Amino acid sequence: MSLERIEDRFDRKISELGIRIRDMDQLKVRQDVFDEITLLSLYRLVHKGYITAIGGSISTGKEANVFFGEKEDEDLAIKIYRIRTANFNAMSEYILGDRRFSSIRRTRKDIVFAWTRKEYANLQRALEVGLPVPRPIVWDRNILIMQFLGHDERPYPQLRQVGLDDPASAYREIIRFMHVLYQEANLVHADLSEYNILAGDRLYVIDMGQAVMHDHPRAHSFLVRDIANINRFFHSKCPIRDEKEIFSEVTGKELRETTMKRGE
Repeated sequence: MSLERIEDRFDRKISELGIRIRDMDQLKVRQDVFDEITLLSLYRLVHKGYITAIGGSISTGKEANVFFGEKEDEDLAIKIYRIRTANFNAMSEYILGDRRFSSIRRTRKDIVFAWTRKEYANLQRALEVGLPVPRPIVWDRNILIMQFLGHDERPYPQLRQVGLDDPASAYREIIRFMHVLYQEANLVHADLSEYNILAGDRLYVIDMGQAVMHDHPRAHSFLVRDIANINRFFHSKCPIRDEKEIFSEVTGKELRETTMKRGE
Protein backbone atom coordinates (compact mmCIF):
# COMPACT_ATOMS: atom_id res chain seq x y z
CA MET A 1 0.00 0.00 0.00
CA SER A 2 1.38 3.44 -0.95
CA LEU A 3 2.09 6.10 1.65
CA GLU A 4 -0.64 8.29 0.09
CA ARG A 5 -3.25 5.57 0.62
CA ILE A 6 -2.02 5.03 4.18
CA GLU A 7 -2.36 8.77 4.83
CA ASP A 8 -5.90 8.83 3.40
CA ARG A 9 -6.92 5.88 5.54
CA PHE A 10 -5.25 7.48 8.57
CA ASP A 11 -7.19 10.71 7.96
CA ARG A 12 -10.51 8.85 7.75
CA LYS A 13 -9.90 6.76 10.85
CA ILE A 14 -8.72 9.73 12.88
CA SER A 15 -11.75 11.73 11.77
CA GLU A 16 -14.07 8.89 12.80
CA LEU A 17 -12.55 8.91 16.27
CA GLY A 18 -13.00 12.66 16.60
CA ILE A 19 -9.29 13.36 17.10
CA ARG A 20 -8.09 16.92 16.47
CA ILE A 21 -4.97 17.21 14.36
CA ARG A 22 -3.35 20.56 13.75
CA ASP A 23 -1.00 21.18 10.83
CA MET A 24 -1.60 17.78 9.22
CA ASP A 25 -0.17 19.06 5.95
CA GLN A 26 3.02 19.92 7.80
CA LEU A 27 3.15 16.39 9.16
CA LYS A 28 2.70 14.78 5.78
CA VAL A 29 5.54 16.63 4.10
CA ARG A 30 7.95 15.06 6.59
CA GLN A 31 7.80 11.61 5.04
CA ASP A 32 11.08 10.69 6.72
CA VAL A 33 9.06 10.91 9.96
CA PHE A 34 5.51 9.92 9.02
CA ASP A 35 6.10 6.79 6.99
CA GLU A 36 3.70 3.84 6.79
CA ILE A 37 4.89 2.19 10.01
CA THR A 38 4.65 5.43 11.96
CA LEU A 39 1.19 6.36 10.75
CA LEU A 40 -0.17 2.92 11.58
CA SER A 41 1.48 2.98 15.01
CA LEU A 42 0.13 6.47 15.65
CA TYR A 43 -3.37 5.34 14.67
CA ARG A 44 -3.11 2.38 17.03
CA LEU A 45 -2.15 4.68 19.93
CA VAL A 46 -5.02 7.04 19.09
CA HIS A 47 -7.46 4.13 18.82
CA LYS A 48 -6.42 2.90 22.28
CA GLY A 49 -7.15 6.32 23.75
CA TYR A 50 -3.61 7.45 24.53
CA ILE A 51 -4.00 10.58 22.36
CA THR A 52 -7.03 12.84 21.88
CA ALA A 53 -5.28 15.69 20.03
CA ILE A 54 -2.07 16.04 18.04
CA GLY A 55 -0.41 19.45 17.84
CA GLY A 56 2.58 21.00 16.17
CA SER A 57 6.29 20.27 16.34
CA ILE A 58 8.09 20.86 19.64
CA SER A 59 11.60 19.96 18.54
CA THR A 60 13.57 18.34 15.75
CA GLY A 61 16.64 16.31 16.65
CA LYS A 62 19.18 14.19 14.85
CA GLU A 63 17.24 10.98 15.36
CA ALA A 64 13.70 12.03 16.30
CA ASN A 65 10.98 14.66 16.11
CA VAL A 66 8.82 15.57 19.09
CA PHE A 67 5.22 16.77 18.70
CA PHE A 68 2.80 18.21 21.20
CA GLY A 69 -0.23 16.09 22.04
CA GLU A 70 -3.11 15.86 24.46
CA LYS A 71 -5.02 13.14 26.25
CA GLU A 72 -8.14 14.88 27.52
CA ASP A 73 -6.65 17.43 29.98
CA GLU A 74 -3.12 16.02 30.05
CA ASP A 75 -0.35 17.52 27.89
CA LEU A 76 1.83 15.00 26.08
CA ALA A 77 5.11 14.86 24.22
CA ILE A 78 4.94 12.48 21.24
CA LYS A 79 8.46 11.44 20.28
CA ILE A 80 8.83 9.79 16.89
CA TYR A 81 12.11 8.19 15.92
CA ARG A 82 12.84 8.32 12.21
CA ILE A 83 13.25 4.86 10.74
CA ARG A 84 14.50 5.88 7.32
CA THR A 85 17.18 8.34 8.40
CA ALA A 86 18.14 7.25 11.92
CA ASN A 87 21.87 6.89 12.51
CA PHE A 88 21.96 3.12 12.69
CA ASN A 89 25.64 2.89 13.62
CA ALA A 90 25.41 5.48 16.41
CA MET A 91 22.36 3.78 17.92
CA SER A 92 23.97 0.34 17.73
CA GLU A 93 26.83 1.52 19.95
CA TYR A 94 24.40 1.99 22.85
CA ILE A 95 22.15 -1.01 22.12
CA LEU A 96 24.81 -3.69 21.61
CA GLY A 97 26.37 -4.61 24.92
CA ASP A 98 23.18 -3.84 26.85
CA ARG A 99 22.12 -7.21 28.28
CA ARG A 100 18.46 -6.13 28.13
CA PHE A 101 18.61 -6.13 24.33
CA SER A 102 20.99 -8.99 23.59
CA SER A 103 18.53 -10.72 21.26
CA ILE A 104 17.83 -7.71 19.01
CA ARG A 105 18.45 -8.26 15.31
CA ARG A 106 20.87 -5.80 13.73
CA THR A 107 18.50 -4.27 11.21
CA ARG A 108 17.71 -0.56 11.07
CA LYS A 109 14.04 -1.08 11.94
CA ASP A 110 14.72 -3.42 14.85
CA ILE A 111 17.40 -1.14 16.28
CA VAL A 112 15.03 1.87 16.16
CA PHE A 113 12.20 -0.11 17.78
CA ALA A 114 14.60 -1.33 20.49
CA TRP A 115 15.83 2.23 21.04
CA THR A 116 12.27 3.45 21.62
CA ARG A 117 11.57 0.65 24.07
CA LYS A 118 14.93 1.33 25.72
CA GLU A 119 14.12 5.00 26.31
CA TYR A 120 10.78 4.04 27.84
CA ALA A 121 12.49 1.53 30.15
CA ASN A 122 15.26 3.98 31.10
CA LEU A 123 12.79 6.74 31.94
CA GLN A 124 10.77 4.31 34.02
CA ARG A 125 13.87 3.24 35.96
CA ALA A 126 14.85 6.85 36.63
CA LEU A 127 11.33 7.80 37.68
CA GLU A 128 11.07 4.87 40.08
CA VAL A 129 14.05 6.16 42.07
CA GLY A 130 12.60 9.68 42.23
CA LEU A 131 14.66 11.40 39.56
CA PRO A 132 13.26 14.39 37.61
CA VAL A 133 12.57 12.97 34.15
CA PRO A 134 9.45 13.04 31.98
CA ARG A 135 7.01 10.31 32.97
CA PRO A 136 6.82 7.68 30.21
CA ILE A 137 3.29 6.66 29.29
CA VAL A 138 3.45 4.16 26.43
CA TRP A 139 5.58 3.14 23.46
CA ASP A 140 4.69 1.50 20.16
CA ARG A 141 7.36 0.59 17.65
CA ASN A 142 9.13 3.92 16.96
CA ILE A 143 6.77 6.18 18.95
CA LEU A 144 7.18 7.11 22.60
CA ILE A 145 4.48 9.07 24.45
CA MET A 146 5.50 10.80 27.65
CA GLN A 147 4.69 13.68 29.96
CA PHE A 148 5.10 17.12 28.38
CA LEU A 149 7.46 19.38 30.34
CA GLY A 150 6.46 22.99 29.79
CA HIS A 151 3.60 25.48 29.78
CA ASP A 152 1.09 26.60 27.11
CA GLU A 153 2.45 24.08 24.59
CA ARG A 154 5.94 25.55 24.95
CA PRO A 155 8.61 23.26 26.39
CA TYR A 156 10.84 24.39 29.22
CA PRO A 157 14.08 25.94 27.89
CA GLN A 158 17.31 24.02 27.78
CA LEU A 159 19.81 24.68 30.56
CA ARG A 160 22.10 26.46 28.10
CA GLN A 161 19.37 29.00 27.33
CA VAL A 162 18.75 30.30 30.86
CA GLY A 163 20.57 32.41 33.41
CA LEU A 164 20.89 30.47 36.65
CA ASP A 165 20.30 32.30 39.93
CA ASP A 166 22.35 29.71 41.81
CA PRO A 167 24.62 27.81 39.41
CA ALA A 168 26.48 26.06 42.25
CA SER A 169 23.22 24.54 43.48
CA ALA A 170 22.31 23.43 39.94
CA TYR A 171 25.77 21.90 39.54
CA ARG A 172 25.37 19.90 42.75
CA GLU A 173 21.88 18.80 41.68
CA ILE A 174 23.15 17.42 38.38
CA ILE A 175 25.99 15.53 40.05
CA ARG A 176 23.47 14.08 42.47
CA PHE A 177 21.35 13.03 39.48
CA MET A 178 24.31 11.09 38.03
CA HIS A 179 24.96 9.48 41.43
CA VAL A 180 21.37 8.34 42.03
CA LEU A 181 20.98 7.24 38.40
CA TYR A 182 24.07 5.04 38.73
CA GLN A 183 23.60 3.72 42.25
CA GLU A 184 19.82 3.25 42.39
CA ALA A 185 18.66 2.97 38.77
CA ASN A 186 21.86 1.17 37.62
CA LEU A 187 22.14 3.51 34.63
CA VAL A 188 24.56 5.96 33.03
CA HIS A 189 22.91 8.70 30.95
CA ALA A 190 25.71 8.59 28.33
CA ASP A 191 24.84 11.91 26.65
CA LEU A 192 24.36 14.34 29.51
CA SER A 193 24.90 18.01 28.68
CA GLU A 194 23.28 21.44 28.83
CA TYR A 195 21.26 20.46 25.73
CA ASN A 196 19.22 17.73 27.41
CA ILE A 197 18.61 19.33 30.79
CA LEU A 198 15.48 21.49 30.93
CA ALA A 199 15.03 24.37 33.37
CA GLY A 200 11.44 24.68 34.59
CA ASP A 201 10.08 24.65 38.11
CA ARG A 202 13.20 22.53 38.67
CA LEU A 203 15.85 20.91 36.48
CA TYR A 204 14.67 17.94 34.39
CA VAL A 205 16.83 15.50 32.43
CA ILE A 206 15.51 14.28 29.08
CA ASP A 207 16.67 12.14 26.14
CA MET A 208 17.33 8.87 27.92
CA GLY A 209 17.35 6.61 24.86
CA GLN A 210 21.11 6.16 24.83
CA ALA A 211 21.39 5.52 28.61
CA VAL A 212 23.08 2.19 29.37
CA MET A 213 23.16 -0.19 32.33
CA HIS A 214 26.16 0.41 34.54
CA ASP A 215 27.58 -3.00 33.57
CA HIS A 216 27.64 -2.04 29.89
CA PRO A 217 31.20 -2.43 28.50
CA ARG A 218 31.46 1.33 27.86
CA ALA A 219 29.39 2.60 30.79
CA HIS A 220 32.33 4.13 32.66
CA SER A 221 33.75 5.87 29.61
CA PHE A 222 30.29 7.30 28.89
CA LEU A 223 30.09 8.50 32.50
CA VAL A 224 33.48 10.20 32.19
CA ARG A 225 32.16 12.04 29.15
CA ASP A 226 29.00 13.09 31.00
CA ILE A 227 31.06 14.46 33.89
CA ALA A 228 33.37 16.32 31.50
CA ASN A 229 30.38 17.88 29.70
CA ILE A 230 28.85 19.14 32.94
CA ASN A 231 32.18 20.50 34.21
CA ARG A 232 32.77 22.28 30.92
CA PHE A 233 29.37 23.99 31.07
CA PHE A 234 29.71 25.09 34.71
CA HIS A 235 33.42 25.97 34.57
CA SER A 236 32.80 29.70 34.13
CA LYS A 237 29.72 29.79 36.36
CA CYS A 238 30.79 28.28 39.70
CA PRO A 239 33.62 26.30 41.30
CA ILE A 240 33.75 22.80 39.82
CA ARG A 241 35.08 19.55 41.26
CA ASP A 242 37.78 17.23 40.00
CA GLU A 243 36.43 14.73 37.48
CA LYS A 244 38.14 11.78 39.18
CA GLU A 245 36.55 12.76 42.48
CA ILE A 246 33.08 12.96 40.94
CA PHE A 247 33.57 9.61 39.19
CA SER A 248 34.57 7.93 42.45
CA GLU A 249 31.62 9.48 44.28
CA VAL A 250 29.15 8.34 41.61
CA THR A 251 30.49 4.82 41.14
CA GLY A 252 32.34 4.03 44.37
CA LYS A 253 35.31 3.06 42.18
CA GLU A 254 38.64 4.61 41.27
CA LEU A 255 38.89 6.20 37.84
CA ARG A 256 41.67 4.68 35.76
CA GLU A 257 43.60 6.65 33.16
CA THR A 258 42.49 4.24 30.39
CA THR A 259 38.87 4.98 31.20
CA MET A 260 39.53 8.72 31.08
CA LYS A 261 41.05 8.41 27.61
CA ARG A 262 38.11 6.38 26.28
CA GLY A 263 35.73 9.02 27.63
CA GLU A 264 37.30 11.86 25.72
